Amino acid sequence: MHDLIEQLAARLPLDFRILYRQFLLRVIDLETLSIQADVTAFLGQFAGILIMLSLVHATFNYVGYTVFTDAAARFAFCQHMAHYQIATTMLVIGLVTVISWDSTFPDRRDVMVLSPLPLTPRTILLAKLCASTAVLGLAALSLNIASGLMMALLMGAQAGPAWGFIQSLPAWCFTLAAASVFLFGSVLTIQGVTALLLPRRIFLRVSAFLQLAAFGLFLGVYFVQPSLTDPTAMAAPENQLILGSSPSYWFYALFNQLDGSLPREFAWIADRAWIGLTVAVAGAAGSLLFCYVHTMKKTVEQPDLVPGAGGLHWAPAVGNQLQTAVTHFSLRSLTRSRQHRVAFAFYLAIVLGLALSLLRSELERQPEMSLEFVIATFLIILFAVAGLRNVFSLPISLTANWVLRTTQLRPSPDYVAATRRALLVIAAVPAWLLAASLSLHVRPTRQAAFHLAVLALAGCIVTESCLIGFYKVPFTCSYLPGKANIQVTFWGFLIVLLVLIVPCAEFELRALQSPLKSCFMIAALAATLAALFAFNQWSAKDAAIYFEETPEEVITTLGLSV
Repeated sequence: MHDLIEQLAARLPLDFRILYRQFLLRVIDLETLSIQADVTAFLGQFAGILIMLSLVHATFNYVGYTVFTDAAARFAFCQHMAHYQIATTMLVIGLVTVISWDSTFPDRRDVMVLSPLPLTPRTILLAKLCASTAVLGLAALSLNIASGLMMALLMGAQAGPAWGFIQSLPAWCFTLAAASVFLFGSVLTIQGVTALLLPRRIFLRVSAFLQLAAFGLFLGVYFVQPSLTDPTAMAAPENQLILGSSPSYWFYALFNQLDGSLPREFAWIADRAWIGLTVAVAGAAGSLLFCYVHTMKKTVEQPDLVPGAGGLHWAPAVGNQLQTAVTHFSLRSLTRSRQHRVAFAFYLAIVLGLALSLLRSELERQPEMSLEFVIATFLIILFAVAGLRNVFSLPISLTANWVLRTTQLRPSPDYVAATRRALLVIAAVPAWLLAASLSLHVRPTRQAAFHLAVLALAGCIVTESCLIGFYKVPFTCSYLPGKANIQVTFWGFLIVLLVLIVPCAEFELRALQSPLKSCFMIAALAATLAALFAFNQWSAKDAAIYFEETPEEVITTLGLSV
């Protein structure tokens, strides 16, 4: 099989193969997700995580199927899990598409490097498109390699052990492929139409907000939409709007149509999938062709970092002049730089997902202070602050750092205080306000107010913890490849946090029942915050603001003995 693939690849043009390899290594930005500057290692780890999730889903499907003895209950369980896996696959494909937001369209570097070469725009387009679809295919295949086979087996068992599997497996594979192509084509269509209609300078600004909006849309639909796989629920008049506007239900109906189990009265839902897939493919193909023909020459005229627009601007003060300058510089770096925007959106996706999941669960039951509520709100504020701190380490426009070096007129503690203010204003305060809005319906009100006070102190504590050893201006210091390893940092932080946050949440719930314990917990958190603040102030007095990450000096010996 491997030899056959190599023979087929050898028949492709050499320039296409070279471009494909280079674009494949650039689908995931090295500056954003750096693992010792090795994208193949990252893709391997990414596939490994999805394969593990696929095995978990397959095990759960099998166990859940064997629990039920009634045929109708088994069929209902399979239908529910089929929609769940289609929606999960669409979520993963959507997030991967957003992370590789600009990887399919030509950027300034592509135009400057490839334009003088004897390459046609068609070759560049096909190479980029194949590289992007290869990553999406890897994600879809890894996520469904075990669960997809199990789902086809279980669905096929309803019609017969042999014939049912032969019919269900192709239907399942086609449905997942169609759903992935629909999402990928829809995003490309929106990007292409926006790039064609707007000037390059305005498009760069709008693209940033479209990318963040796509993150929120994919997660919001996944966590908020209800499960409507029961025929009675699908036939209810109040659910027709959801069924007609949710792509996951379109392709769920498409799978049942291909599998032969879709009632005729729901055929219109499957028709939406066919129409959406056709429109997405046609729109993506048309927008890509027009962009490569008409906009490639324009990309070299505008920088990747959007310059500030002219006119009168009002920037609200968030402290003294230095604190205001660093905060606004950090905020504008996040909104104008793609790699920083994607990295921070990765953490915000977790925050938004937790918030939406929590909101949905709270609306479905009588809201009360529970362990799940406490843990989720803690994770919201901690992920927001820790995510911004990790993004702070990634540089932006290093050629302009001489401006900040020559204007360092204040002592180091002032710069640490400015970084603290940026973390609080951009991450901690918005996350706390989000948690506070989720706490409005929690009763009793006294417990909700106490939890918000604990949450505010926890946000300040994690902010001070992030400032330990951080003696630089955000986004201005170079970093060594592999040092800002956001993916490994994220998973390590998550594992450690989950180990510590559960006993802390349990202790808070016990403290809510006793005013004495409540006061003790508040006092302990305040003392911890004061100690961390004093430590950072004391450490910053002897620290120097630096702008260059230098590797540690390692003395290598030859190991020769006399």
